[in-house]
Amino acid sequence: MDKTPSVIVAGGAGYIGSHMVRMLGDSGYRPIVVDNLTTGHADAVGGATLEVGDIGDRDFMARVLREHRPQCVMHIAASSQVGESIVKPALYWHNNLVKTLSLLDTMLEHEVRQFIFSSTAAVFGDPLRVPMDESHPRKPINPYGNSKAAVENALHDYGRAYGLRSMVLRYFNAAGAHPDGSIGERHDPETHLIPLVLQVASGRRPHIARFGSKHATPDGSCLRDYVHVNDLCSAHLLALRKLEAGAASAAYNLGNGAGHSVNEVIDAVRRVTGHPVPVRDDPAREGDPPALVADATLARAELGWQPRYADLDTIVAHAWQWEQRLHSTTGRPAGTP
Repeated sequence: MDKTPSVIVAGGAGYIGSHMVRMLGDSGYRPIVVDNLTTGHADAVGGATLEVGDIGDRDFMARVLREHRPQCVMHIAASSQVGESIVKPALYWHNNLVKTLSLLDTMLEHEVRQFIFSSTAAVFGDPLRVPMDESHPRKPINPYGNSKAAVENALHDYGRAYGLRSMVLRYFNAAGAHPDGSIGERHDPETHLIPLVLQVASGRRPHIARFGSKHATPDGSCLRDYVHVNDLCSAHLLALRKLEAGAASAAYNLGNGAGHSVNEVIDAVRRVTGHPVPVRDDPAREGDPPALVADATLARAELGWQPRYADLDTIVAHAWQWEQRLHSTTGRPAGTP
């Protein structure tokens, strides 16, 4: 019998999940991917076991838990578009809260009491101070943030009542791709800034929209904290090891602590690719905070987390390598402006 410790990665065929699966496999674990493939890609899981199904399906999850006997479940599956959540709140409450509660209940029935939850900076709402540490008030302003905050609250109650130990990891702006260029972002539609700008550089888009140029930031464009996807995964791995060692539940903000503006991202893409990036100025979007930057001091101190790829040009270069690979394999011409 294989005694390699198994870890379920819900959403393991998605962007962040597929990088997590790779890292777990490289670190001596046996990742079990659970994904309904609504937005994920089966080919992204590599050689890992893929169980196609939904975390909200109690019978399906019960079978997966019985067969694979995981020591921990990493929950990286969610609906995650703020704009969509405003027009489809029912979808977000159902996918992000109702299904997660079903997953937790099934886990408890099968004596699995270690849980790592992918949360978000959206639980904080509009920033009262920047950078934002874990003590910042949680006042989400959209259904996406509300649904994630509700899960965080549930985990606190489940921990107190049922002994479930959890690590909540709040992402700021996940970015980049695997350094070897083998996996990366494949959202449809794409909404993240860096891949959108790279699509302009590769000729797949005519321009990048800059939403507002008079924000209260040094150059007038929005400021965000971009954290490399592999660095996010390394925080998950450290959180897993903390749970293995018997640590109590905790929540951590994950970011580099240094914001980069939309203009700085565009300039980095121009430097890395050598291609022009036409910009179209659009009105600022309602509810778009001027700056969102993490204070990750606690994650560094308690998890021992040290981001390896904090440099913006490195993040862009890894994403560009993936964009070129993805572009060349979709039958479209190579990237020329």
